[in-house]
Amino acid sequence: MIPILEVQRLTKYFGGLTAIKNVSFAVPEQHIFGFIGPNGAGKTTLFNMIAGSLRPSAGRVFSRGKDVTGLAPYRLVKAGIARTHQVVRPLREMTVLENVQVAVHFGRRKITRVSTARDLALQVLHDVGLDRCADSMAAEIPFGDQKRLELARALAGDPELLLCDEICGGLTQNETRSMLALLKRIRDRGTTLMYVEHDVKAIMAVCDRIVVLNYGEKLAEGQPEEIRNDPAVIEAYLGHAASQPAKRLQPSAA
Repeated sequence: MIPILEVQRLTKYFGGLTAIKNVSFAVPEQHIFGFIGPNGAGKTTLFNMIAGSLRPSAGRVFSRGKDVTGLAPYRLVKAGIARTHQVVRPLREMTVLENVQVAVHFGRRKITRVSTARDLALQVLHDVGLDRCADSMAAEIPFGDQKRLELARALAGDPELLLCDEICGGLTQNETRSMLALLKRIRDRGTTLMYVEHDVKAIMAVCDRIVVLNYGEKLAEGQPEEIRNDPAVIEAYLGHAASQPAKRLQPSAA
């Protein structure tokens, strides 16, 4: 079966600095595919290349076997690949509903009728738990709800693959648990997710498979339990080998 996304030897140079080097992986459909790594590991750079915000220096990105390397973000959205941003970016002078309704028009589906876009936007808000504040101004809702709005705007484009960039960043523990449960529901409804997060515990709790980056290279890949017990991963985070890796790999700055 052709993976929903495949990355082959992706590389990015910034002048003389190698940010990402020869990273390859394949994302199975209807998985939550996570990425972790110490500070400076290259996670954001990798995401930005896949999402079209950065052009790779070398390597290719394939969506269902089609080469989409370097396509502009709006073209990737039309191809079924959407993303959230680490820093929320709502249209502040518009309501929550209007924010999502605009995103519907720029998504994968060809929606021209305003009433249809509104109905679809309301459904997305219901799915993420924001229908209660549909008529509130986007700039005035709490930060946790703004994170959900960021997710709703990405979902409004009807993506097959959703890239979540630190969607739990800045949330409380209760908000994080609720967000992780929402990500699982999105996966169970048929959307594949790629997920970068600083919170290792969150990644371990929600992901079906995880890639670990270190100094721009792929250090390890596997299921959460394999990653939790990998001596090389423990050493990358702690700076030394751990005698009890399952207990020693704790949430850390990633």
